[in-house]
Amino acid sequence: MKTVILAGGYGTRISEESHLRPKPMIEIGGKPILWHIMKEYSFYGFHDFIICAGYKQDIIKEWFANYFLHHSDITFDFTSGENEIIINDRHLEPWRVTVVDTGLNTMTGGRVKRIRKYIGDEPFLLTYGDGVCDLDINELIRFHKEKGKAATITAVIQDQSKGVLEIDNESVIWSFREKYKSDSTRINGGYMVLEPRIFDLLKDDDTILEQEPLAALAAEGQLCAYSYDGFWQCMDTKRDMEKLESLIAAGKAPWMVWDA
Repeated sequence: MKTVILAGGYGTRISEESHLRPKPMIEIGGKPILWHIMKEYSFYGFHDFIICAGYKQDIIKEWFANYFLHHSDITFDFTSGENEIIINDRHLEPWRVTVVDTGLNTMTGGRVKRIRKYIGDEPFLLTYGDGVCDLDINELIRFHKEKGKAATITAVIQDQSKGVLEIDNESVIWSFREKYKSDSTRINGGYMVLEPRIFDLLKDDDTILEQEPLAALAAEGQLCAYSYDGFWQCMDTKRDMEKLESLIAAGKAPWMVWDA
């Protein structure tokens, strides 16, 4: 089963970093967040990736093109008057990576539509290139197959970041307290499983996957939610990036299951 990663947006909410590189290439712990996402999928046995690139897509391509050089121990020997390169120790992933330029201003559904020829007529995994999670991918797929629907999305908890006010009909505040987990709501966290039927609902580059296509499946009862209460974090802002960095520095990064 192939894994598709949406990595083509501008990342305007984290423009402090994304003006230099696409958001999926912003580093946490010395590696792009895209690498972290791929490592998780690979841990569960999924090594075939399709990257839907767009904004600054050349940076993504160049990073993978130089991956072997940057992740191996190499000796450059000039003593004989030649530039001899000796590979001492190789640190490579078992990955097959297809990077596709899906356009600069293409919407999410349009990006998926453009990579159809690389998917074929089979179900596939899809996620966003800016969020990490510690869910078991194989368990997600098992759930999807059990439900037998056209699409499954992972419904994660979005924590409230502010204090909570309880207000009555007279505009009187009866409670001012810190947030509880029960105050939070579930959102689409990515980590989706999609049947090839989804391509029939993707019209053109302006199609937003999260609107008409998924809404149509929901109306037919063909969209399932895999409710997940574990760790999930999207890197929308510089503050989010710093949070992920701090978890790595403390050795408490739940999504790094390959290091467990």
